[in-house]
Amino acid sequence: MLFNSLEFFIFLPIVFTLYWLIGNKRIKQQNLLIAVSSYVFYGWWDWRFLFLILFSSLLDYTIGLKLKSEEKPSKRKALLWVSICVNLGFLGFFKYYNFFVDSLIESFTFFGSELSINTLNIILPVGISFYTFQTLSYTIDVYNRKLEPTKDFLAFMAFVSFFPQLVAGPIERATNLLPQFHVKREFVYKNAVDGLRQALWGLFKKVVIADNCATYANM
Repeated sequence: MLFNSLEFFIFLPIVFTLYWLIGNKRIKQQNLLIAVSSYVFYGWWDWRFLFLILFSSLLDYTIGLKLKSEEKPSKRKALLWVSICVNLGFLGFFKYYNFFVDSLIESFTFFGSELSINTLNIILPVGISFYTFQTLSYTIDVYNRKLEPTKDFLAFMAFVSFFPQLVAGPIERATNLLPQFHVKREFVYKNAVDGLRQALWGLFKKVVIADNCATYANM
């Protein structure tokens, strides 16, 4: 689902309205709506990759809790490296597997040898870099004791998959965004108007300026 698509223009007002109809006293229900809406938003492109973002969320949520209870430095460091290796492993596989295979084959061919390795028809998951580094920021901050690990998996899911910045960034540090899912949010009309103004201005720059410039830049 693209931000400048008809689907998003229908999706956003529905989510916005439901979010505030729930009421600011029911934080868990609001977080549930954010998480479900974000998964719908992401799954609109390809539902199969929902399992990837869910796995990443489960992994770092669990590691965060274990980092809190574990005091032995060597075990804490091992937990951190599990998070780093698994997350970057997925990212590297989807983004660079075919590139490295092709480069390896070309290198062997250059020296007169043949290497038979098949490339894969890999689809790059949209936004994988953003949510990978966002979950890693959480694990690293918990490891460095800059952030208390959350025990609310729903809030953590909402943090990882938050649709306004899931596929286009920016990457948010857990210390900045995650605590906002634990506190009551008040509807402020002035802020809503300002947010709408900024969203429309951003849409104008994307559709009118950037997309038209891209036509010439890609020539």
